[in-house]
Amino acid sequence: MTFTEVVNSLSTKLEDVSPSILKGVEAVVYQFELTGEDGGIFHIEVEGGKALLNEAAHDEPDVTVIIACTDFGSLLKGELDAASAFMSGRLKVKGDLSLAIKLQNILG
Repeated sequence: MTFTEVVNSLSTKLEDVSPSILKGVEAVVYQFELTGEDGGIFHIEVEGGKALLNEAAHDEPDVTVIIACTDFGSLLKGELDAASAFMSGRLKVKGDLSLAIKLQNILG
C-alpha cells in the first residue's frame, strides 16, 4: 500500500470505530511515522468518542509508532500481527506503551 492508500483506508476504518472501543482513550494523540520510499507522517487524535486522522505531524504526540509503510498496510489488512511486528523490531513505539496497546483495539 502507498501512503495515500494507507491514509484513505485508515480514515474509512476510523469512521466505523464504535465509541465503546474508544472509551477510556481520551485526549490521546497517536502519531505514525511510516518509513520507506512512499512513507509519510500523520496522526490520529482521539477525543470525545471519535478518532480523527490528520495528515501532518503533531508537536506533542502521546505515542509515536514507527513502521515501514508496506508493513503498516499489512497490519491494516490483517496480514501482519502488531505484537509479532513489535517483537521482531519491525514496529517501534515511543511514548506510553499502555496507550499503544489500546491502539490495536482501535485499528481492529
